[in-house]
Amino acid sequence: MTATQDKGTALRDQLVAWRRWLHMNPEVGFHEHETAAYIEAELRQMPGLLVSRPTETSVLAVLQGGQPGRTALLRADIDALPIHEENTFDFASQRPGVMHACGHDGHTAILLGVAKLLSESPQDVPGEIRMIFQHAEEIGPGGAEELVTQTTLMDGVDVVTGLHLNSQLPAGVVAVKPGPFMAAPDTVELTIRGRGGHGAHPEEAVDPIAIGAQVVGNLQHVVSRHVGAQDALVVSITKFVSGTTHNVIPDTAELMGTVRTFDPDLRQKAPALIERVVKGVCEAHGATYELRYEFGYRPLINTDWVAEQLREIAIETVGPERFQVSKPTMGGEDFSAYLERAPGAYFNVGSGSDAADSRWPHHHPRFTIDEASLETGVRMLHAAALKLTGPPTT
Repeated sequence: MTATQDKGTALRDQLVAWRRWLHMNPEVGFHEHETAAYIEAELRQMPGLLVSRPTETSVLAVLQGGQPGRTALLRADIDALPIHEENTFDFASQRPGVMHACGHDGHTAILLGVAKLLSESPQDVPGEIRMIFQHAEEIGPGGAEELVTQTTLMDGVDVVTGLHLNSQLPAGVVAVKPGPFMAAPDTVELTIRGRGGHGAHPEEAVDPIAIGAQVVGNLQHVVSRHVGAQDALVVSITKFVSGTTHNVIPDTAELMGTVRTFDPDLRQKAPALIERVVKGVCEAHGATYELRYEFGYRPLINTDWVAEQLREIAIETVGPERFQVSKPTMGGEDFSAYLERAPGAYFNVGSGSDAADSRWPHHHPRFTIDEASLETGVRMLHAAALKLTGPPTT
């Protein structure tokens, strides 16, 4: 075995060790104290990195390259989810009710690997590379928003990139696209106020359950009849709570759901479209309502030239047969906050395989990754760091 092969094997083993420690010790957003301490300790063992804490539970490592170039920000999210893990492998979560069910343990291990490689040869690095281990991606308004608006993290950043492991793509595949990549995930909450009564005499009541059912059905007409067929809009009512027993019509019904859009103009119109339906149905049946609409993360729109460079990097790194043009997803990501301040692009690395039983959907209690995807992620993000800090591409 050559020295290069020895080094590669050592890095693979280290990536797995990092990922498994993180998987065993998950923490939810804004509470990643042990996670941040662990990341900071690992980074401080790498020469040439300036390590700091922009916020209480985020960690920043900065490498000043030995050649002139631009400033690039690489991002990994570090938080877990309030889900009880059902996997039974040796490194399953040791915290009941909390698990890494979205791959953030893998993202963190990948960026630690990139930091290690960069710190070993800073003379080959152009410009400045900032590596942010970001807290609270899963909790709005999101850790990225806090870092962008309340710290100096983005000052002087010329370009930003990051990745997401994707269990629905085969392990080792890299996928990216220019333009709209992930949707804005907004939230709607609705309280319908009717008039309670006996279940045997509905004519004496104003039934919020029946009215709520009509609201749910009619909201789908917002998508099918008020939005162009080429415009993406999802309205999903995911919670409907009302009543206490079989023979009592309740006073109120509480509904909750998500609204997903790519287009910023359509996003701004969506609350009025939804309220028009709610108001019409409620007034027609003598009920009142309270509607609360909360804007979440912005849509994630990849910058064309950065996405093109990532496509070139992927073809060089994993080969054309392992590259795919991504399809837009209605999932949301607070990486979009960084794109308000600098051009950039987000990409996917496949982590699904039958051998690793890692095709479970994200946020599922059986979610896991094929750990071979960690090395693919490091190769991609390391190559991106070197290329994106080079001469500008327009």
